[in-house]
Amino acid sequence: MDFEYSQKVKDLQARLNAFMDQHVYPNEKKFLEQVAEGDRWQPTAIIEELKLKAKEAGLWNLFLPESSRGAGLTNLEYAPLCEIMGRVLWAPEVFNCSAPDTGNMEVLERYGTEEQKKRWLEPLLRGEIRSAFAMTEPNVASSDATNISSSIVRDGDEYVINGRKWWTSGANDPRCKIFIFMGKTDPDNPSRHSQQSMILVPRDTPGVKILRHLPVFGYDDAPHGHAEILFDNVRVPASNMLLGEGRGFEIAQGRLGPGRIHHCMRLIGLAERALEKMCQRALGRVAFGKPVAAQTVTLERIAEARIQIDSARLLTLKAAYMMDTVGNKVAAKEIAMIKVAAPNMACQVIDWAMQVHGAGGVSDDFGLAYAYAMARTLRFADGPDEVHRNAIGKMELGRYVPKDAMAAYTSSRARK
Repeated sequence: MDFEYSQKVKDLQARLNAFMDQHVYPNEKKFLEQVAEGDRWQPTAIIEELKLKAKEAGLWNLFLPESSRGAGLTNLEYAPLCEIMGRVLWAPEVFNCSAPDTGNMEVLERYGTEEQKKRWLEPLLRGEIRSAFAMTEPNVASSDATNISSSIVRDGDEYVINGRKWWTSGANDPRCKIFIFMGKTDPDNPSRHSQQSMILVPRDTPGVKILRHLPVFGYDDAPHGHAEILFDNVRVPASNMLLGEGRGFEIAQGRLGPGRIHHCMRLIGLAERALEKMCQRALGRVAFGKPVAAQTVTLERIAEARIQIDSARLLTLKAAYMMDTVGNKVAAKEIAMIKVAAPNMACQVIDWAMQVHGAGGVSDDFGLAYAYAMARTLRFADGPDEVHRNAIGKMELGRYVPKDAMAAYTSSRARK
């Protein structure tokens, strides 16, 4: 691949960096102050103000490749822009490029009907509403998505939905108007990957009950948040089904590929910011008669951080390039690799940065503790490390044994 960014991408990078310098970094403290005022779950004024500025600057909906509704960027072209936005945890929303909305908009664009797009995709693209993805469940090991047991049962012209979901990000936000819900329509299908479906559930549908918000390492992530939700005999029109019954995993694979690129590049931006803070702190502090930056252990950690960040970036850009050129299925190993590499890298770099900051590193003064909590959480989001490592290992072993022999080997091991 050509490692040089196109002129179009360079121009967008420059414009994004300028916007971040002028509008985002100076308002980091104001954002936290506004969240702490009154009802923490209400949208902040600063985000709404900056969204208007981002629209005016032409920095809006930069994602969504292969669609006239997006900015006309490939996954590879969008990736470095995602890194810039990821330097501040709330910045992606300013540009209408935040999770889970980006993934949900991808789903609606790729698999939604024209009616579904008009009702939900268009207001999402305008930034008027937000959305959530209801997949993970508290009562089963959701790292194996075939375990998901929530039911979606056809009843005439409607589907009846029952189940309990948790870690449904964004559900606490009053702007969240639509859930993409994953459940089983055909639990007896011999193909475990054909049992699941995805369906649209408006948040205000009777029977949808937000039970509680779920903190992450003590952070409630207001006003975004993560919720546990009960779906109790929820009825929606049959026309809310996405793509068709039994095609939930097909949709999931289409959704998660780009989403993982976004997560990983945002993490790389977060790690870059942590390394910057680490270097600045090390240069400004003296311990045992010399600057902390002159301590050999600090120099080693700075060097290792640079190596790890650049390695993760190159691996992620390769995955994005392959998605654009050969498709998600062929790029499956590379996508799985970045999902393991980027969060682990970010956790390590942020940890080193916290260490250089001493006790201040675990406070809220420097944003590192919160950044670490987010990075550590992403070792679970879109599948835990173990799932991806297993997949990578099997694909690597598959280079040396016939496919049928590999299937027999893994199934025999599972029985032992």
